[in-house]
Amino acid sequence: MTSLDNYLSDHYIHRSNWLRAAVLGANDGIISVSSLAIGIVASNTSRENIIIATVASLIAGALSMSAGEYVSVSSQKDTEKADIAREAKEIQDQPDVELLLLAKIYEDRGLSPQTALIVATELMDTDALGAHVRDELGINEITEAKPLQAALASGAAFIAGGLLPLIVTLFAPLAIMEYLLYAFSIVFLITLGIVSAKIGGSKIGVAILRITIWGTLAMGVSALIGYWLGVTV
Repeated sequence: MTSLDNYLSDHYIHRSNWLRAAVLGANDGIISVSSLAIGIVASNTSRENIIIATVASLIAGALSMSAGEYVSVSSQKDTEKADIAREAKEIQDQPDVELLLLAKIYEDRGLSPQTALIVATELMDTDALGAHVRDELGINEITEAKPLQAALASGAAFIAGGLLPLIVTLFAPLAIMEYLLYAFSIVFLITLGIVSAKIGGSKIGVAILRITIWGTLAMGVSALIGYWLGVTV
């Protein structure tokens, strides 16, 4: 990889595919497992039942996240393939129309009509389909759907996030476990917000606020449901 390639690969957008899935998985792991554990603790059950339910939630959640990511991103991939096949046929059947369409795209981006037509003509001569896929459909190597990558990132991140509240259920005193689960989960969520903001190049304060508010709501509702049911599992 040349120095220019290294420079281009440093942009945050290159991390968008796996980062989105990883943050979603870790966030869901922390909130889902913590919320379930808080709800069960609030229903006045034993530590053994809390741990069993938490482990089950961790395993089921990781599998569900991986499968969900794979299916949804695969659907996106299928749509991309269908659009690319359609574009290839349009280029074959109506090359002149596609040339003018490509030139219009470049003209709208600021090139003069003459320059836009020259650029479009040269690209049509070298890689017509690649040019239309990239500039008309907006699909490139960065934004291209990657189902397996998304599934692995999401599942692994869910496990990493879900293990944190599980550790709390293993060692926290039962009498104050509910409060410790909430407190540690907020710390975990804040840490996740900081890490994701650093990796993605976004504002740390906004990331922390967003992730903390939604996490608090989810865990609060779960605790209320546990109190409301008031049963021993």
